Amino acid sequence: MEKIKEIVYNENLHFEHENWKSELAFWEDELKSFTNRLSELVTRWTTDEVLKELDHFQNEFVLHGAVIDDLEEAIEEHEASIAGHSLPGKESLDVVLAKKHDEFRLKMEKQRQIYADLKKDFFRFLSKYM
Repeated sequence: MEKIKEIVYNENLHFEHENWKSELAFWEDELKSFTNRLSELVTRWTTDEVLKELDHFQNEFVLHGAVIDDLEEAIEEHEASIAGHSLPGKESLDVVLAKKHDEFRLKMEKQRQIYADLKKDFFRFLSKYM
């Protein structure tokens, strides 16, 4: 039986990178907004329980911001690798870079779920204390 080879085009990878970068920029903006909400709540609540939760979310937002920075850096590195392997008239990418791209796609999907869960928890918290 003949194996089917999939051709991976640089422009498709670049397009996906651009989408990811837009998504990450959106997350960064949301985190700024969420942090502003935390600042509002700090002035309203002084109980240890609420302050502990505020601290928890502040830490989560800082950690997620660092993850975003790491993901943005990884995208830029992968873009540089793609550019370095691109030759005039040669549209396909080597297997190692394509595999790395697939692994990064899974990483983005996982981070997307982690971020969605964080947002759900934060919105529950806001509805309780706003």
